[in-house]
Amino acid sequence: MLIDFLISWVANTPGFAAPYALAALGLIVSERAGVLSLGAEGFMLVGAVIGVGVILSFGMPPLPAMAAAMGAAALVSALFAALVVWLKVNQVIAGLVMVFFCQGATSLIGSQFGWTNRPFTGLPKIDLGPLANLPVLGPILAAQDVVIYATPAIFLGVAYVLFRTHTGLRLRAVGESPEAADAAGVDVSGVRFFAVMAGASLIGLAGAYISVGSAKIWVEDMTSGRGWIAVALVIFARWSPWRALAGAILFGAIEALVPKLAAAGVRLPQYLMLMTPYLATLGVMIWIAVARRGAAPDEPGALGVPHVREERR
Repeated sequence: MLIDFLISWVANTPGFAAPYALAALGLIVSERAGVLSLGAEGFMLVGAVIGVGVILSFGMPPLPAMAAAMGAAALVSALFAALVVWLKVNQVIAGLVMVFFCQGATSLIGSQFGWTNRPFTGLPKIDLGPLANLPVLGPILAAQDVVIYATPAIFLGVAYVLFRTHTGLRLRAVGESPEAADAAGVDVSGVRFFAVMAGASLIGLAGAYISVGSAKIWVEDMTSGRGWIAVALVIFARWSPWRALAGAILFGAIEALVPKLAAAGVRLPQYLMLMTPYLATLGVMIWIAVARRGAAPDEPGALGVPHVREERR
C-alpha cells in the first residue's frame, strides 16, 4: 500500500513541477539580461487561454496549440518589453500592470468566445508499450506526456545557449554591465527585448501546459499564483537553470502530495492544504535570507536597472 502511494506520488510530481520549471526558466532568460519580469503570472494566463482557444475554436492538436500559446505570450510580452526597455518605465510597476492587464484580458477573451468550462481531450500520455509494464518505473514513466520528457531537453538547450554560446555571453553581459556591453558594440536594448520575448514564450508554454496538459479546461485565473511562485523559485535557484529545475521538482512534489494525502483518507483542513505551496515558498524565502546573509548578491548586476546610453552609474 505504501509502495503504491509512493509510486503514484512520484508519477504525478512531474506534471505539477513542469509549469514551475518552464516559468522559472523563462524568468531566468529575461532576468539574466537585466529585465526584472514580474509579469510571469499574466504571461502564463495568456498561454493558458490561447492554448485552449486554439483547440476549441480551430480544432488543432494540443502541441500546435501550445506553440501558438508560446507565440501569444511572446507577443504580449513585447508590450512589457517596450515599456521597460524603450520607455524606461519602472520594471516592478510595469510587471504588476501586465499581470492585472492579462488577468482582465484573458477573462474577457475566455468568456466572450465561450471557452470557459469547456472540457476537451488535451495532451495525451505517451504510449510506452511494454515498458509500461515494468515494475515501479513502468507506472511512473507511462504517466507522463511529451512536454514532461521535453522539459529536460529544453533546460539543456537554454543552459547551453546561455553559458556556451556567443549569444548567451552577450545576453549575460547585458545583464551584468550594460555599459560595458554597449561599449563593446552590443545592442543592449535589442538583446533585452529579445530576452523578454524568449523568456515569455517559455512562460506561455508553462501556462498552456496547465490548461492543455493538466486541467484540460479553461477557467479564470487558473494559474492560481504559480507565476509568483516561479519568481520566488528563481531567487531560490540563484538564477541557475539546473537549480531552478531541482527547485521546481521540490515544489511539484509538495503540491502533488496534497491531493494524494486527501485521496488516502488523511484528514487535513482544506484551506491548509491549499496554502501548502505558498507556505513552502515562504519557508524557502526565509531560508535563503538566513543562509545568504552577508554573502555577495547572486542576481545579475544590472537587474531591474534601465539602461540609457552614455549614462554611467
